Amino acid sequence: MVSQYQTKDSGSKKNGDKELGIVAPQDKSSKEMKSSKKMKFASSSAETEPTSQTTISDDSKTGRGMSTMPRVVKRKLQKLRPIVEYNKRGKGIGQAHSEMQSYIGVLARSRVPLVDKKWSQIPKDIKEHIWEAVDMAFVVGQGGKNSVLASAAKKWKDFKSTLTRHYILPYTNDKEKLSQPPETYKFIEKAQWDAFVASRLSKDFESVHSQHAQIREKLEYNHRLSRKGYAGLEDQLEETMPGVEINRSTLWKRARQDKHGNIPDPKVAEKAKLIDELQKQVSEGKVSVHGSNDVLTMALGPEHPGRLKGVGAGISPRQYFNLPKPQRVSFDDRLKESLRVLLQEKTKKMEAKAREEALRMEARTKQLVEAEREHFLSQLSQLIPNFDPTMLKKRISQSPKNPMSDKASCSGGDVRSLHFEDDTAKMGKHQEDEEKEEEKRDEEKEEEKEKEDEEKHDDKVIEVGDYSNMEAPSSLKTLCRYVETTLLPEDKIL
Repeated sequence: MVSQYQTKDSGSKKNGDKELGIVAPQDKSSKEMKSSKKMKFASSSAETEPTSQTTISDDSKTGRGMSTMPRVVKRKLQKLRPIVEYNKRGKGIGQAHSEMQSYIGVLARSRVPLVDKKWSQIPKDIKEHIWEAVDMAFVVGQGGKNSVLASAAKKWKDFKSTLTRHYILPYTNDKEKLSQPPETYKFIEKAQWDAFVASRLSKDFESVHSQHAQIREKLEYNHRLSRKGYAGLEDQLEETMPGVEINRSTLWKRARQDKHGNIPDPKVAEKAKLIDELQKQVSEGKVSVHGSNDVLTMALGPEHPGRLKGVGAGISPRQYFNLPKPQRVSFDDRLKESLRVLLQEKTKKMEAKAREEALRMEARTKQLVEAEREHFLSQLSQLIPNFDPTMLKKRISQSPKNPMSDKASCSGGDVRSLHFEDDTAKMGKHQEDEEKEEEKRDEEKEEEKEKEDEEKHDDKVIEVGDYSNMEAPSSLKTLCRYVETTLLPEDKIL
């Protein structure tokens, strides 16, 4: 991309390129390739270079001072607006972008007051003036306002950091030098300068400065990029290395080389050597890369979430590696899913509690039934002298029949069999055939035992005590009343 300054002499051109932060290619072919590109302007002669009337000459400088970008101001008067170009990832590239960044720095230093505040606290009208000035000088493109103001915020912050590190902290014991703004920045008002110096010498700032200094010391691999950044470096390498894939590991290495291609930092040189070895293994098929697990990740370690080395600010891993975009879930859907999970957990807890309660109730019921049976047998023993409780326990536990059924009736004046049933017998389920066979065997045994008892008691009548106040089932009281009113008057035997 060639600038409009082709009519300059070679010395002026070199100084201009140096001011723009462009590293001159080393070989002749790259120079010819670089000179083949033209800056585009938003005018009728957009693809042509400005005429000699619009050519801007820069006076040679004896040293680097504050940049004022007079060429941009003159182009604004001539209504020439260079078009800022962007790469495939939306990052600005080319000479127009570099000049725009320098111009944004001039505006941030001169139009934003020097106050100890955050960028968000700066009045909106000042930010609007910065954007309007940039928009009048360059064709930024759709959505460029946010990027311009973000760049202005960073440059304003960097400007305050430069003043602090170079013009305040070294002279904390020399109040005379701190009494006036620096000669380089004469546009700073004295009242603003005095307030800014006082804020930088406060104890609160000293604590903040110490914390940031510790964070800065943790950065091990410092780059040597100029204003062009990683995007400009990638654009330059694509021109000088046609047909070669420029990945972020290559950019990371080149960003830390000096103008002679050497890496002065030993730590960085060691990592660069490791990157070369890994790239060789990948080309030989010994090591495979996929997604974010590329050569640079293997050499430097995992990335911080949402950040990516070797590509510049504003590029996320999802953008660089074309990762699928996370599916957005509405608030209502998230709420429904949370309620569903909560309901499932609550249901499981209630089911477990119900099962536990059922087991506890079953055990309690068995205890109550057993106690009621023991009480019933005790009452029966009091009612009938010489009563053997063991004779009925087995029948009570095994018989599912109702005690008032036909099997328990009295016939022929003799009581042949009695069947007792408690509440737990109703829970059992028996097959009909098995019940009949079991009952038949029990009746036979009962008849044999009754005969033995009759012989043993010598046909003595069993006396029945007073049962009116006795706690007993109604069926037992009915049976006793039958014995008293019917059997005893007729001298029948129970």
